[in-house]
Formats: sequence, C-alpha cells, structure tokens
Amino acid sequence: MAKVHPTAVVAPAARLGADVDIGPYCVVGSGAVIGDRTRLVSHVAVEGVTQLGADCVAYPFSVLGGPPQHAGHKGDETRLVVGDRALIREHVTLNVGSSVGLGVTTIGDDCTFYAGAHVGHDCTVGDGVLMVNQATLGGHVRLDDHCIVAGLAAVHQNGRVGRCAFVGGLAAVVSDVIPYGLCWGNRARLEGLNLVGLKRRGFSREQINVLRAAYRELFADDGTFQDRVERVAEAYAASPHVMEIVDFIRAADRPLCLPGRD
Repeated sequence: MAKVHPTAVVAPAARLGADVDIGPYCVVGSGAVIGDRTRLVSHVAVEGVTQLGADCVAYPFSVLGGPPQHAGHKGDETRLVVGDRALIREHVTLNVGSSVGLGVTTIGDDCTFYAGAHVGHDCTVGDGVLMVNQATLGGHVRLDDHCIVAGLAAVHQNGRVGRCAFVGGLAAVVSDVIPYGLCWGNRARLEGLNLVGLKRRGFSREQINVLRAAYRELFADDGTFQDRVERVAEAYAASPHVMEIVDFIRAADRPLCLPGRD
C-alpha cells in the first residue's frame, strides 16, 4: 500500500503504485500515475496528466507536469512521461507537452535533474541524462542518451544534442551538438569530443582513436563541409559511432554547433 502523509493532498483518481511514499504537503492531481516505490519527499506538486516511473525520488518544491510555457497552447490535455529511477532535486520543473507540439514531454530512465533544472514542453530526453543546477531546455528539444548539460547552460528550443555529448556550464546552445561532442561558450561552439565521457561509458582506446580521426577530418579546412561528411561516411562506414555522427549531421534541418575559428 502507498504511504501518504496526513498533510498531503492526493486526488482520489490519482493512481499510486505499491510502496509509494507521499511526503508532507505534497499535492498530487487526478491525472497522476506514480510508479512503485517512488517517493515524493515533501512539497512536491504533480499536476496535469503525469506519469512517473518506478523508484523515482522528487525533492521539495519540484513541479512535475506543469502547463507548457507557450502562448499558442490552448489548454488541451497533454502529458508528461518520466521513466524509472529519476532523481529530481529541489525546484525542478518538468512541463507537459503542448497542443502545438508533440503533446507529450518524454523523459527516459535513470535521469538526474539537479536543483532548478527545467525541461520545457514537448522535449524528448533519453536515458541516463544529467542536467546540473539551473540547466534549461527550451521547448521541443531532443536530448539523447547519456548527455550532460552543466550548470546554468541552456539549449535553445528545437535544438538537438546527440548521444554522450557534454554541454559546458553557462553555455548558450543555439545550434545542434553532434553525438560525443563537447561544447561551451556564449554562443556555444564545438571544442572537440567528450573524451572523459567516452572513457566513462566504456569506449575502448581504439574506438576513441577512430572517433578522433573522423572528427579531425570532418572539421578540417579543405573542401566543403558536405564533401567532408561524405568522405568520412565512406572511410569510416565500419564504425557505428562515426556513422551515428554522420547520420546526425545528415538529418540536420538547422545549424550545427561548429568549432570556433580563432
């Protein structure tokens, strides 16, 4: 059975899984579905149509499922879906989708959101993502698996950040960041590969060396960028990680974050 503190307000229609713990002064709305063993520490608001997975922890003053910050939203019923084992620290805001977008904000498993982080409407966040204090995603952002967005950084609406990329603190990301990339600055520019992250994810020395060689060819000075992309695609067709970068670039419909030219 769920454990609900006497000061908490839980709508009768809310669905609580086994061993859920609702702490003091939490407010859980009628559209909430809360997975097994999830804990709301205190003063947590779960609004709208919001699904939290199993084994999540939400800390005081986090607001999950708040309405989208979009003037075009007409109040339609939209959703927030959060996977298992999310760690949601103080003052985090995770908004539902909007009626002018996907209609759902989706967050994968094993994600961590430190104090004040914000995920805007219609975002798609992968597994194992870390957003540090005050990191912000505008609406419609796609953040792939195992990305890190450092403190006070912001990703512009409709942006993409590829798998295992690292966005440095205070960065203003207004263009797409390739998988395994490392960027920082205002406005953010590509500073190389996320080598520390690759090692932590268990990439071998050989895999990292292949990625580094492909990166150097992609962002060399000779020929056009499109020509270099095609050369790299041909030369490194056997590397799934390089081809992931190539496919990401080919799918771009907005500017890419590129190395600076000092």
